[in-house]
Amino acid sequence: MVSMFKTNGVQVEIYDIPDMTEEEALRYIKLVEDRKKAKIAKLMIEPAGLDEITLSYTCYGEKFERIRRITGYLVGTLEKWNNAKQAEERDRVKHISS
Repeated sequence: MVSMFKTNGVQVEIYDIPDMTEEEALRYIKLVEDRKKAKIAKLMIEPAGLDEITLSYTCYGEKFERIRRITGYLVGTLEKWNNAKQAEERDRVKHISS
């Protein structure tokens, strides 16, 4: 038997544990988020034996800013550059390692 619901933005799937409440699921969400220091997108709870469970989860990815090293300077985005500098960067030969 599978019970599925969404709570606090997390898709929760509970397999073969008919008496588990939403409050218990929220505690498992908090436990995993506190340990992983990341926001959970999906949590699956399954029995793993006598009085034990297995938690499987998917976390949201972290956003990051690309930083480049151009002529000795660390640069995030090129938006602040003037048109001539942007054209210079666009015309450069890009070396891609394989």
